[in-house]
Amino acid sequence: MSFEAGTYQIDNLINAGLLEISDGYRAKNSELSPTGIPFARAGNIKDGFKFDSADYFPVDKIAKVGNKVSRPGDVVFTSKGTVGRFALVLAGTQRFVYSPQLCFWRSTAQDKLLPEYLYYWMNSTEFLHQISYLKGQTDMADYVSLRDQRKIKVTIPETAIQRFIVEILKPLDDRITLLRETNTTLEAIAQALFKSWFVDFDPVRAKQEGREPEGMNADTAALFPDSFEESELGLAPKGWRIGTVADLAKLNPESWTTKNHPETVRYIDLANAKMNDIEEITEYAFDDAPSRARRVLRAGDSILGTVRPGNRSFAFIYQALNNLTGSTGFAVLRPINVQSEEFVFIATTQDSSIDYLAHVADGGAYPAVRPEVIANIQSILPSDDVMCAFHNVVAPLFARIGKNKLQAQTLTTLRDTLLPRLISGQLRLPDAEALVEEVAE
Repeated sequence: MSFEAGTYQIDNLINAGLLEISDGYRAKNSELSPTGIPFARAGNIKDGFKFDSADYFPVDKIAKVGNKVSRPGDVVFTSKGTVGRFALVLAGTQRFVYSPQLCFWRSTAQDKLLPEYLYYWMNSTEFLHQISYLKGQTDMADYVSLRDQRKIKVTIPETAIQRFIVEILKPLDDRITLLRETNTTLEAIAQALFKSWFVDFDPVRAKQEGREPEGMNADTAALFPDSFEESELGLAPKGWRIGTVADLAKLNPESWTTKNHPETVRYIDLANAKMNDIEEITEYAFDDAPSRARRVLRAGDSILGTVRPGNRSFAFIYQALNNLTGSTGFAVLRPINVQSEEFVFIATTQDSSIDYLAHVADGGAYPAVRPEVIANIQSILPSDDVMCAFHNVVAPLFARIGKNKLQAQTLTTLRDTLLPRLISGQLRLPDAEALVEEVAE
């Protein structure tokens, strides 16, 4: 039996036994443990579920949380603090306990209300406009209560139409996920190579021990010294220098003036650049841009947040968008030579650098560092030949990451454009499939 099409208030769906909604378990710190199943917070919801930094809830106490344990088909969204991130619990998703920062909507009649459709609808403007209004009704941090969620209205097509929408959008989501997973792998390769060459000094140690360095040809191996010497940072490859990032890059090198500027700018907010992922770029009239943003961003620049640096607000600028700028809360590093672009980014965003910045940041609720502190991060400075060799290996990885990010954004835009037209019936199957194939080419 198909679900009768219509617009329903969430409260009515709950009362009809078709939907269950709830927030998470209010755990005391003493209830959490080093092992168990993840205790998921808002930070663990981003492009799916990421539990690397999660706390854990002991398995033998799981009965205490009742229904606040994930089930396949749950649609999850962040309802407190960072409101509006979504994820769908799949059959293969690791089981987790919900924290109070999260809410879940659970279809209790999955043959009539498809969880996948519910997930896509919650990414639509119809839902986002409603929670945008609701979350701002408190003087505290953004929050959408369960009571307010019950007032939300949802458009539900017939079950066959729900399946059709899922069949069109899911392949797009799968490709977006694959592109992001590929980028995670590529970034890990680049970081591992940096660590091997410039932290662990594997090629130098190999030559010192009379071995051939692994993973490189003879010409590249010949560029590395075969011994170490004392430096202010301890043993360093012979002939290499100890310097700072400022030796390789200019700090905040370019700005528009009040008399010479574009009419509009593309603006990156501090909160929208996390761990090399720029979630949103917003266009503003120049005078309306937040924080009077005037710094010019170009391809190859690295941007790092000076406020709460431990939050890892940083990104590499892969594409040279016209009139690109960002929050004054970013320090902008522009490498003096193109050969050091990737080195500068990885050197300033590796764990040891972020930990150092978080340690020296000062201030009360918003600890911060001056941009000069970032530029003065100490770094090993290899020979120009080794720097160039690193660039030659890593630059193609960065180029592919940038291309994948652009494609993922294109697919995301297409998905978000198709969704309301599919729900309303304005777009039919052949036309939707043609649009998807066109973008895929």
